Order: sequence, then structure tokens, then C-alpha cells
Amino acid sequence: MTLGLDTRLTLLAAGLIFLLALLLGVWKYRQMATSPEHVAHPYVDIAHRSALMYSFATLLVSVFVELSDWPTAVNATCAGILVFFFVAAIGSYIAHGARRDTTNQFEHPDSGLRVAMIALIVGEVGAFVVLLAGFAAAQLL
Repeated sequence: MTLGLDTRLTLLAAGLIFLLALLLGVWKYRQMATSPEHVAHPYVDIAHRSALMYSFATLLVSVFVELSDWPTAVNATCAGILVFFFVAAIGSYIAHGARRDTTNQFEHPDSGLRVAMIALIVGEVGAFVVLLAGFAAAQLL
């Protein structure tokens, strides 16, 4: 079986996000080992866990990409949108963990955060709906 380019790129993204999760685990461990309370900063913990979850979510996305009836460009674009928002979220968690500037980014949200969250919701849900519809068209109809 030969995988499509869209699927191969999505699988590569899943692997890279998983690698990031492993490296974030080292950072988390280091903070736990050196902290008087033996805990990492909340956003270091969130970054680690979200990277783990997003790596497997990206793996799931790759299955829908491979089994979709849509053209490669549509599937790759949708997967790219999902991966972009997954990585952007992880990146924001890393930034908060590195700066130690908050334990809850929604405590004092600015307009930029609101816009980013709306874009994330529309982008992630919209891109996945397209992939799910492509799967349904190919596999169920």
C-alpha cells in the first residue's frame, strides 16, 4: 500500500509533535527535579500533555486524510490547518511556561487571545468537518 503525500506529511507532523512531547517531558522532569515543591510550572505540564495528545490527534487525522474522497490538496490543506493550530497552542503553552507569567492565560484575556481562540475553533472544527465528510463520501456513501 502506498500512502498519499497528504497522509505521509500528516504522519510526519504526528511524529514531530510526538518528538516535541518527549522533549517537553525532559523539561517537565527537570523542573520537577529542581523545584522545592517537586512540580513543574503548570504551563510546562500543559505543554507536555497537550503535545502528547495532539500527536495522537494528528495520527488520527492522518487516517481521515488517507481515507478521504477529496483531492490531495484539500486533504493536505485541512490537515495543515489542524496541525498549525495544534502546534500554535503548544507553542503558546511553552511560551507561558518559559516566561512563568501566568497559571491561567484566560484570567486576563486580551482581544488577541479572543481572536486566536475564534480562529482556532473555526479552523479546527471546519477542517475536521471537511475531512470527516471526505471520509464519509469515500467509505460510507
